[in-house]
Amino acid sequence: MRYLKLIFGIGSFVAALLPASIALLVFSQLGGPETLLIFCWSLVLAILATSLICAGWFLIAQRNSRISRNARILLLLPFLCTAIFVVLVAMPNRIGPRRSGPAWNANGCINNLRQIDAAKNEWAVENKKTNGTAVTESDIKPYIKLDTNGNLPKCPSGGTYTIGKIGEPPTCSLGTTVSPPHVLP
Repeated sequence: MRYLKLIFGIGSFVAALLPASIALLVFSQLGGPETLLIFCWSLVLAILATSLICAGWFLIAQRNSRISRNARILLLLPFLCTAIFVVLVAMPNRIGPRRSGPAWNANGCINNLRQIDAAKNEWAVENKKTNGTAVTESDIKPYIKLDTNGNLPKCPSGGTYTIGKIGEPPTCSLGTTVSPPHVLP
C-alpha cells in the first residue's frame, strides 16, 4: 500500500503538469477584450494544478500511515474535478459542429455567392469595367478560390450559379424556392 501511495503521489504531480501548463498558456494570451474570461479559466486551471500537487504531497507524506475515509474522499476531489474539466473541454472539440442540413447548405451557398460577387467587383476594378458589363466564368477565375478541379465553387444543395453583369448580384438557381433561401442578403 505504501508504494501505491507513492505512485499515486508522484502521478498527481505529473497530472498537475497538464492544468498548470494550460493555465500558463491561457494566461499568456491576456490582452484582448476577453481578458477577464481568460483570467478566470487560467485561475481555475491553476487551482486544479495546486490541488493535485497538494494531494500528491499528502499521499507521499502519509505513505507509511493509514488514511481515514474522509481524507480519501478529499483526495479524490482534485482528480474528479480534473476529469470533469477535461471532459467538458475535450468533448465539445471531439464532437464538432453539425455540418449538414438545409441551414448549413444555405450558408455555404451564400458564402459562395459572396466570393463570386467579390471576384466580379475586383475584376471590374482592375479592368476598368462599368455597370452592365457582362462577366464570364473565365474572367473571374483568377480572383476566386477554385475547387480541386479548377472550377468555381458549387452550391452545396445542387443549385447552379449565374454570375450576372457588373452591378448585379450573382444568383443561385434555387434562390427563394428553398428554405432558408439561397440569396445574398
